[in-house]
Amino acid sequence: MKRLRMVVEWSKGSPLRYAFKGGRLVPVGEDAPAPVNYGLIPGLLNPADGEEVDACYLGPPLPPGTEVEGFLVGMVALSDGDHKLVLSPGLKPLDQETLAPLLAWFAPERNPTLLGPEEAWTWLRGLSEG
Repeated sequence: MKRLRMVVEWSKGSPLRYAFKGGRLVPVGEDAPAPVNYGLIPGLLNPADGEEVDACYLGPPLPPGTEVEGFLVGMVALSDGDHKLVLSPGLKPLDQETLAPLLAWFAPERNPTLLGPEEAWTWLRGLSEG
C-alpha cells in the first residue's frame, strides 16, 4: 500500500503551533494541545481553502519540521471541505475510540466525520484530476 509524506507543524501534546511557509517553520502562537501530530502534505493543494492539504500523523509526538511517511488509513471529513488526512506508521484500522480526541478537536458545526482509506484515496484522486 502506498505511503504519503507529510511535514509536522504541530506536535502531539504541544500547545505551540507553527506553520510551514516558504520552506521553513514560522511560529503561529499557542492553542489547546494537539491530540495528534498535525501538519501538511507538501505540494498538494486543497481547493476548499487554497492551502496545502492538512494531515494528522498517529503515534508518538514528533518535533515540528519533521518529515514523516505513513500509510493513509483514513480522513476526517469536515462540512467546509477542509478535510484532514490521517496517516499511521502501520496499517491498523482506525476506530472511533482511538480517534475520539481528534474528532472532538474540531468544532461541532464543522461536523467532523471519520472516513476510511478508500474514501480518502477517492478524495485525493479528485484533487489531482481537478
